[in-house]
Amino acid sequence: MNTQDMIKPDPGEATFTIDAFHRGRFHVVQPRNEGHRSGIDAMLLASLVAADRPVSVADLGSGAGAAGLAVASRLGDARVLLIEKFPVMADYARKTIALPENAFLADRVNVVEADVTLTGKARVAAGLKDEVHDHVIMNPPFNHAGDRRTPDNLKAEAHALTEGLFEAWMKTAGAIMKPGGQLSLIARPQSIADILAACGKRFGGIEITPVHPRPGEDATRILVTAIKGSRARLLFRSPLVVHGADGHTFLAEVDDLNNGRTAYRRRGKTADRSKFA
Repeated sequence: MNTQDMIKPDPGEATFTIDAFHRGRFHVVQPRNEGHRSGIDAMLLASLVAADRPVSVADLGSGAGAAGLAVASRLGDARVLLIEKFPVMADYARKTIALPENAFLADRVNVVEADVTLTGKARVAAGLKDEVHDHVIMNPPFNHAGDRRTPDNLKAEAHALTEGLFEAWMKTAGAIMKPGGQLSLIARPQSIADILAACGKRFGGIEITPVHPRPGEDATRILVTAIKGSRARLLFRSPLVVHGADGHTFLAEVDDLNNGRTAYRRRGKTADRSKFA
């Protein structure tokens, strides 16, 4: 399967699945009937991290770790910190790292159980240290109050877009990121105003790519990257279309991004960190 291949667990264990990503290069333990299950959104988010040297990457609200592990799978010199506040999901992330199939990246991925919205000394005490990461990636909650609520309480809370959420997440991202580091996120297009406002003076050089399910259909996601401390202007990039005319097959570029064969590189240059020293 293009997005993920589901491997059935033992018959006596029905609470989770083990799903293959990047054509089976790595696997993720995910809840079967509760919480958030990752797919192409996580893979597109991971594709935003491009690096030709060792980098440190923090995945805010990581869930079971699909996006962070996708970065570690594609970039052999990347170290990844998965940050998740829900104990059950953090536990899935730990189980994911411990899978024999993930042995090639296990020593480069760690889990911190912490609330992304913590600030100051509480945030540092929870393991989110100041200015240590080259990249921060995030797939923040996206359901507005008016959206239909899922009966799955864990999923509902994980997807609930509360007032000030982007501001809180961006504040943490800016705090734990090195000067000149890159912020990357995937969100609904309806959140664009909140995202730009939250970037404020923290991040510049914002690049936005609308993601369309099929030709002629409205965008359902946006990919956003920005650089801490940059003063470069905002750039709207060409749309990324996921499926071809048949409505099902991934277009070649998206298939490469989804399966970790390439990165979705920024148009602008990453800031020179020497300017921020």
